[in-house]
Amino acid sequence: MSNSADSPGTGSSPARRWAFRPVRLLTVGVFALAGLIFFTSFHTAKGTNIRTDASLLKLSDLIEERSRNNGELDESNAALREDVESLAERDDGSTKAEDDKLAALEKNAGTQKLTGEALTVTLDDAPPNATAKLPGYPEPQPDYLVIHQQDLQAVVNALWEGGAEGVKVMDQRLISTSAVRCVGNTLILQGRVYSPPYKITAVGNPEKLQQALSASPAIQNYMVYVNVYGLGWKVEENGTVTLSGYSGTVDLHYAKPVE
Repeated sequence: MSNSADSPGTGSSPARRWAFRPVRLLTVGVFALAGLIFFTSFHTAKGTNIRTDASLLKLSDLIEERSRNNGELDESNAALREDVESLAERDDGSTKAEDDKLAALEKNAGTQKLTGEALTVTLDDAPPNATAKLPGYPEPQPDYLVIHQQDLQAVVNALWEGGAEGVKVMDQRLISTSAVRCVGNTLILQGRVYSPPYKITAVGNPEKLQQALSASPAIQNYMVYVNVYGLGWKVEENGTVTLSGYSGTVDLHYAKPVE
C-alpha cells in the first residue's frame, strides 16, 4: 500500500512540490538562453547572412588595396629620392673620395641599382590533388603542398651564402632590415602582399650560387617534397640583369610600452 504522499487524490507533500520547481526553473532558463543566443546572433549579423564569407572577402580586398597603395607609395618615394639625390649632387661640397665612399655604402645598403650575372629561383605550391609519387611516403597533408616561410628563407640565405651581391624577392630588393614573412599562403614583404609562384633573383656568380643552393640542408629537405609531392622548383640563369635599388623607408619600427 502506498503512503499518503504517493496516493492519488491527496495533496502533494512539501517534498514533492519542491521536486517540480527545479525542472520548471531549468525550462525557463533554457528558453531564456535561447532568446539570448537569437538576440546575439541578430545583433552580430545586423540583418546580413553570417554564414557567408563576405567579411573575409572584405578583409582580403582591404589587404590587396593596402598592398597596392604601398607599391604606389614606394614608386613615388623612389622618384622623390632620385630628385633629392640629383639636387644634392649639384653642389654638396664633398670631395671625390667622399663621394666614392658614399656610393660604396649605398651599393652595400642595396639602395642603388645593381647590374650583373643573375640567377632566378622559382618556388610554387604543389597541385591540390597531388599524391605521393614515390613508394614508402604517406599521402600528403595540405601542409605538405604549400610553400612555407622557411622555404623562402632557405633560398634567400643560400644565395647570400653563395656570394650574392644583391637579392630581389618578387619585385622588391632586399636590404639588411628586410623580413621574409608568410601569413597563411601569402608572402608579406615590406608592406606588400604576394601569392605563389615566388621568384627570387640574385646577382652574383651563377656557378657559386648553384653550389650554395645544392649544399643547403634546408633546400635538400625541400627537394624531398619536390620529388615526392610535386612542389614547384625551378632554377634559371638569366644572363645580365639589373636589380633596382630598394626604394622603401629605411626607418626602423619597433614596439613601445604603453604608458
